[in-house]
Amino acid sequence: MIRIGDFSRLSCVTIKALRFYDEMGLLKPVHVDRLNGYRYYEYAQLPRLHRILALKELGFSLEEIGRLLEGDLSAEQMRGMLKLRQADVRQKVQEEAERLQRVEQRLRQIEQEDSMSKYDVVIKKVESIKVASVRGVVPTPPEQGGLWQELGEYLDSQRVRASAPCFALYHDEEHRERDWDIEACEPITDALPPSGNVKVRTLPAVETMACTVHHGPFVTIGEAYDAILKWVDGNGYRVTGPCREVYLQPPQRRGDQDDPTTVTEIQFPVAKA
Repeated sequence: MIRIGDFSRLSCVTIKALRFYDEMGLLKPVHVDRLNGYRYYEYAQLPRLHRILALKELGFSLEEIGRLLEGDLSAEQMRGMLKLRQADVRQKVQEEAERLQRVEQRLRQIEQEDSMSKYDVVIKKVESIKVASVRGVVPTPPEQGGLWQELGEYLDSQRVRASAPCFALYHDEEHRERDWDIEACEPITDALPPSGNVKVRTLPAVETMACTVHHGPFVTIGEAYDAILKWVDGNGYRVTGPCREVYLQPPQRRGDQDDPTTVTEIQFPVAKA
């Protein structure tokens, strides 16, 4: 038998780790002195310790290693567990590669503009939502007030209140100088019959929505669009559907394009290119 210190030096495993493996039931000493508590091991325990270290290196948790050491696993069962580890590692490698891509894209942006963008973009899931809406073609976005007025008057007549911040859907695939296809949307939970131009439908959930927040007047919202579209392109995504402008904090006066207190979230459904 050899003392724990010698076994530690021989195996290049710290005494603290050996004690922890003992507590976990992975590698118990062959003898513990009842008087002084010294732990003693045998050379024959080195193969088991090496198995623990090898499985740990493969990414198995100590709990999983305990189950692997206890069970009499067949080669097929071990192959299955390793396949799962392989898939998990590949997923993590992919995630880290995407994180590296985002870091490099942010570095390029700082080098090109010599400043930090005030717009940060996040990817999130947006749940399905029931809306009442009015869709129409307007000369320019600031002239969409008529859509909102028609929608608001109908909701008032039906005594239906919005259940979340309203938003506009921009259906044009590319930027236009004039004649914008815009849909004014009010989220609702109440039953509401459609009428005339007012439609009631449920927008499906979007698993990957690229989002950024613009805090300031509508007249400068183009800066936010430039930032998010650069991010989408620079991070290997493509736009897959209509953009949403979610009016988290609308202007204090309806239609005021210069209200600096306005808070708007811009959302683009995206997928990896």
